[in-house]
Amino acid sequence: MQITIDLPDNLALTEADLRREMAIALFQQNYISLGRASKIAGIYIMDFQKLLADRGICVHYDVEDLEQDIQHLRDRGWL
Repeated sequence: MQITIDLPDNLALTEADLRREMAIALFQQNYISLGRASKIAGIYIMDFQKLLADRGICVHYDVEDLEQDIQHLRDRGWL
C-alpha cells in the first residue's frame, strides 16, 4: 500500500524519521509485529528493539512469539 501525506515544508523530519515514528506507533498499538515494524522503519530488528527500549516501550513477546522464534531456529538448523 502506498499513502501520500502532505506535510508542512518546515517540518524538521526526514522520510526515515517518519517511517520510524509510524512503525513505532503501529507496533505500540499492536497493529503490526516487531518484525514488520522493523521493516517499515527500514532498520534491523535489533536496532528497532533498541529504539523501543530507548523510548521505554516494552516489546510484546508472548508464547506464540517464542514458538515462532524456536521454529525459525529449527528451520535454520540451529536447534
